[in-house]
Amino acid sequence: RVSTMDAVLPAVAEELLKEVKKSYQEHSRITDELLLGLKFVFGPSALHALDLVDQLSVTRVTCPSGRTLFQVRGSSGKSYICYSSCHYCSCPAFAFSVLRKNDSFLCKHILAVYLSQATQACQALTISNQQMSQLLLPKDEK
Repeated sequence: RVSTMDAVLPAVAEELLKEVKKSYQEHSRITDELLLGLKFVFGPSALHALDLVDQLSVTRVTCPSGRTLFQVRGSSGKSYICYSSCHYCSCPAFAFSVLRKNDSFLCKHILAVYLSQATQACQALTISNQQMSQLLLPKDEK
């Protein structure tokens, strides 16, 4: 079985997220050692992502056709679309820091998706195929 993170995250980051999941399953918390590891590997995004997870800002959205995406309510209140399968976020930080400058391999929203799955703090929402289409193909904001 291939993990959804395999092709997109460095091995050390993927291993750390596996340890976070294991720690949470065994102790219902993330150890201080793992928190330090998250901060070391992911930098300032780690604390921001943990805040988003604590605020239950991550929602896994599915529809009958089988499409799945994650909606993350950012600290500004704006929601962003994240795809963990291809490691993408619609936020400006992802476009700038990850895609353009290449100085980070994820934004706080994608990290929040991974952490919310590891800690089982992900909301779930099922919507119609038509609603999913509207999410995937938003009308231009004026």
